[in-house]
Amino acid sequence: MGAETILGEIAEQVRACQLCRLSQSRTMAVPGEGPDQAEIIFIGEGPGFHEDHQGRPFVGAAGKFLEELLTSIGLDRSQVYITNLVKCRPPGNRDPRDDELEACTSTYLDRQIEAINPKVIVTLGRFSMARYFPNARISSVHGRAQPVNGRLVVPMYHPAAALHQPALRSAIEADFQRLPDWIQKSAEMAPSEEPAADNPQQLSLF
Repeated sequence: MGAETILGEIAEQVRACQLCRLSQSRTMAVPGEGPDQAEIIFIGEGPGFHEDHQGRPFVGAAGKFLEELLTSIGLDRSQVYITNLVKCRPPGNRDPRDDELEACTSTYLDRQIEAINPKVIVTLGRFSMARYFPNARISSVHGRAQPVNGRLVVPMYHPAAALHQPALRSAIEADFQRLPDWIQKSAEMAPSEEPAADNPQQLSLF
């Protein structure tokens, strides 16, 4: 079964999903979007108000900033896959809870990543970062990369962070400028560069 078919099936399952309490308050589920052979996956935290009403990821103010960041490095959002840890908006934009994260990531996100098989995963925000680097502080590791399961994972601030804290904007822009280098690095990465135990808690970031 091809990646496009698998992603389509996952999207249908997400839209009908009732695995956790978030399904009770959503307007629309937001599976994610992008090419089925994207080199990069961006993983946010959860849909916001606009995403909940349109069924698409990153379509609000943070999404516009993300598009600007992509343009700055010669990419368009149509070239990357964009999704979230949880596919339904948490009420009031509260933080996703552990059981919601587990239900969504193990059932949907892991399968999306497996189907697309990207070279680089960019985590946007501390919750998506914690999935790979549970003991790290985003202020210490943002913009750097670690091989995990044969892919480079690059933790970054969520674009929304710059909207709430303008002082972070320059850091986010600088991190994005390094993305082309990480893409190149991922193409050159030898199997021996992967951590033997694949333990993301032992950070030795590039």
